[in-house]
Amino acid sequence: MKLLIIRHGDPDYAVDSLTERGEREAALLARRMDRNPPDYAYVSPLGRARRTAEIALAHTGIQPVTCDWLQEFNSPVRRTDTDATIAWDLLPAYYAEHKDCLDGPAWLTHPLFAGSRIAEAYRAVGEGLDGLLSRHGYRHRGAVFEAVEPSCDTVALFCHFGVECVLLSHLLGISPYPFFQGFCALPTSVTTLVTEERRQGTASFRCLSFGDLSHLYAGGQEPSFAARFAEVYGNGDRI
Repeated sequence: MKLLIIRHGDPDYAVDSLTERGEREAALLARRMDRNPPDYAYVSPLGRARRTAEIALAHTGIQPVTCDWLQEFNSPVRRTDTDATIAWDLLPAYYAEHKDCLDGPAWLTHPLFAGSRIAEAYRAVGEGLDGLLSRHGYRHRGAVFEAVEPSCDTVALFCHFGVECVLLSHLLGISPYPFFQGFCALPTSVTTLVTEERRQGTASFRCLSFGDLSHLYAGGQEPSFAARFAEVYGNGDRI
């Protein structure tokens, strides 16, 4: 199967929808969906993701199913010298200093998360994704997936950058922190994973592309800045 993880368009957080630019981005994404429509689609309950899916799938006839676990991964953690309030917003210097703890399989035991609900939130995303994949024929078994009813279906998930990192973490069996800190999925970007069944009945997921924006470039639209920070401190972009 093919799994598409799609971030919403340029957001207007004040009204939980899209900016005018985000609407244009979603319309260009629609051209891509028209050429290669998914077989199934699922969407976050938040307005910016739902609006993106509505525009992107308008000509396909596909009605996405809403999944609460696809909403943004906003589980709060206690404030530290990093001035972070959510798990994916740690300053890079803090991550670099604690990389041995945050990159490994026991990252959830880091003292930063003591007293938080991040483990519960992370588990809920994983269980939600496993349930969806099971309905599509792939049952999670340890580090791999049992191909109960394997297929070449394409499944699209319309969601958010933070939860995308968690989804990738769960599928690939690694900490989400390399994704939180080292990757950035810009608005309407498409991350593509496929199953590989090298032994009959046992499948794993492999990422073919991360954060693809070819539909924007094809339409002459520069990508939005949302989720990025300033290239040079103080230059007017997010710092």
